[in-house]
Amino acid sequence: MKVTIGGPLKLAFRPWVEGLENVPAEGAAILASNHLSFSDSFFLPAVLDRKVTFIAKAEYFTTPGVKGRLTAAFFKGVGQLPVDRSGARGAGEAAIKSGIDVLERGELFGIYPEGTRSPDGRLYRGKPGGLARVALATGAPVIPVAMIDTEKIQPPGKVVPKLMRPGIRIGKPLDFSRYQGMEHDRFVLRAVTDEVMYEIMNLSGQEYVDMYATAMKRQLTEAAKAEKEAEKAAKAALAKAEKEQAEKEKREKEKQQQEQQERRTGP
Repeated sequence: MKVTIGGPLKLAFRPWVEGLENVPAEGAAILASNHLSFSDSFFLPAVLDRKVTFIAKAEYFTTPGVKGRLTAAFFKGVGQLPVDRSGARGAGEAAIKSGIDVLERGELFGIYPEGTRSPDGRLYRGKPGGLARVALATGAPVIPVAMIDTEKIQPPGKVVPKLMRPGIRIGKPLDFSRYQGMEHDRFVLRAVTDEVMYEIMNLSGQEYVDMYATAMKRQLTEAAKAEKEAEKAAKAALAKAEKEQAEKEKREKEKQQQEQQERRTGP
């Protein structure tokens, strides 16, 4: 996949990279990145010599038909692991176990602490469960990564990418061994996550929003729905007003015609 996907990707988009020396040549490490575009999971592995394993929703691997089989083969080829997201807690535990398994093999594990793509290009609050628990359970260093301008290449809903040069900035590894054995302390999990997000913010230069991206997406969806309903109500009100005006004009016209008829016929 590095040859069939990574090579052409680097040739076409020519991504610039800073901090490659911060990724160890061997051994376990966690790559914690911001998430701007669907293509993030391809650009980052493309510029590294080592394999990076990410987690992906199970639907990518279970869709029936020829297209579904091709999609599943593609995601397996680029190192994605399926995680069932049908239950929030079950999905989180599955992601954590998958990450631990990858790191115990001495490999690189990629994760997006925000949990989903940024809806507007800003950096959102990291979710404390997956990243911090995997890091503390394995002792693997966490390497902050900033993807830059990938949302401009392939915004959500856009199929054909725009040819432009994205950037990848890789920070120095973070050591959380001081918290070893405290992976069930929610305050420690939050502290670890916030430290990683702070480093990602410094690397990316993004504006930080102290709320979860999923919550912002819900707000945007609800706002769009409310706007659509308001627009629909406004159109309905306008149509009603136009109908009432037309009926009024019709009555006035009929009244005028009747008056004219009465004047012609006389008393």
